[in-house]
Amino acid sequence: MKNIYSKLCSAAFIAAIGILPISLAAQNTSNPIKGKISLFPDQAQTTISKDIYGHFAEHLGHCIYGGFWVGEKSPIPNTEGLRNDVIAALRDVSIPNLRWPGGCFADTYHWKDGIGPREKRPSIINTNWGGVTEDNSFGTHEFMRLTELLGCDAYINGNIGSGTVQEMSQWVEYLTSDNESPMTRLRKENGRDKPWKVKYWAVGNETWGCGGNMTPDYYGNLFRQFSTYLGNFNGNNLQKVASGASDADYDWTETMIKNPKTRWMMQDISLHYYTIMDNWSHKGSATQFDEKEWFTTLKKSLQIEKIIKGHSDIMDRYDPEKRVGLVVDEWGNWFDVEPGTNPGFLFQQNTLRDAMVAALNLNIFNNHADRIKMANLAQAINVLQSLILTKDEKMVLTPTYYVFKMFKVHQNAKLIPIQLNCENYTFDKESIPSISASASKDDAGKIHVTLANFNPNKDQEITCDLGSATLTQVKGEILTAKSMSAYNNFDKAEEVKPQAFKGATIKNNQLKITMPAKSIVAIELN
Repeated sequence: MKNIYSKLCSAAFIAAIGILPISLAAQNTSNPIKGKISLFPDQAQTTISKDIYGHFAEHLGHCIYGGFWVGEKSPIPNTEGLRNDVIAALRDVSIPNLRWPGGCFADTYHWKDGIGPREKRPSIINTNWGGVTEDNSFGTHEFMRLTELLGCDAYINGNIGSGTVQEMSQWVEYLTSDNESPMTRLRKENGRDKPWKVKYWAVGNETWGCGGNMTPDYYGNLFRQFSTYLGNFNGNNLQKVASGASDADYDWTETMIKNPKTRWMMQDISLHYYTIMDNWSHKGSATQFDEKEWFTTLKKSLQIEKIIKGHSDIMDRYDPEKRVGLVVDEWGNWFDVEPGTNPGFLFQQNTLRDAMVAALNLNIFNNHADRIKMANLAQAINVLQSLILTKDEKMVLTPTYYVFKMFKVHQNAKLIPIQLNCENYTFDKESIPSISASASKDDAGKIHVTLANFNPNKDQEITCDLGSATLTQVKGEILTAKSMSAYNNFDKAEEVKPQAFKGATIKNNQLKITMPAKSIVAIELN
């Protein structure tokens, strides 16, 4: 039997052919929705890469400065200038990799500006984000030290837009070579004797846009040229990520992947997809929204599955062995900035709605783990859909942070194929599936199921068939709040944080789950 990945709910299929169910908003809210999930644990073969749970740190707003970096002289507790509270929080979600220095900033970044004594580093203007002065006090050594403290892999984005082949190849050598050469001598002069390990290397970023406004044919030639000179030193094998498509630009992916020489030189190709509620000029408030905006955000976020499938189908034609991974290294909600903040800093609050979008995306990535090998939420701190917000010495963990903490059990576990049937969540004659789910089995034999109930008005009663697994113990966590727009802020107690979940029981190898409206649940079965 072939793997059965998470299917659209049966009601969604009805909507697709033009027969809409009665609006759930008009139903009696005392009657919960009923759904069914079937697990196939004996078919658990595909590993969910831990790198799907990766993050992104760009020189943008207060992501680096004030977020990760405060400097050694700061009164905020730090290790070599890096905030201790931030490091501890990210270690607690088992951060697997961190992408840096961009983003659009990467293709204006020249790495030699960020090495050596800080007082001698040249300042530049951050032309992409706010036009502010970048003093380069956070550079290569600081970033690599950060990854060491976090216990995660480095994902470095090289500059192809305004940089040179020599510049990028020397950066790789500076970081990873132990051979006697000018670059290794320079690294040692700057205080690092032994080379680092760098796992992931992006050859450019958004080369269709801020990374050079290139055509896919032109970029493909540059990718091969640059890649030729990115060496593997001292057992460090770079996993090269080609700059891929935005949204549903399938021509970009096909142009890149169909060329055998280009395909052979890449290990991964990227994909960027942001959930924009309305349009780029009016993205809506992150905190002031109604049910229509809640529904629209989820509906647009769900489109990423169709987009992933479209790109994967193209890749399957030219790479049926799935050697090349799809890397969604920018994703998440993008709303209007918070009132009174610098519009170039992209600072937005983070509500239960963001947590729903995080759960939805992570479940989708899990269910497509045969092709998706890495993903990076944009961004880690103080920018867009962040895990963490900081304000001077204060730190806040967002609802999105807690989703990553609840879902980290899937990292490097085996994907359990599932079949999902549920009613629709319908609003204003439009419908989406009311449930999102994924499941996995870890090395200890424990099964984890993560679910989201998108409907803000109706509870869910879900029956889960456990297949061949014999399980008797269940425990879980739930993330929800009284309001759709609830969020955590600096001067009040956390409104959105996980609690113990008591709404799951096992009997006769069948799991029954009662999920409250607008909730996210993580179940562990033993």
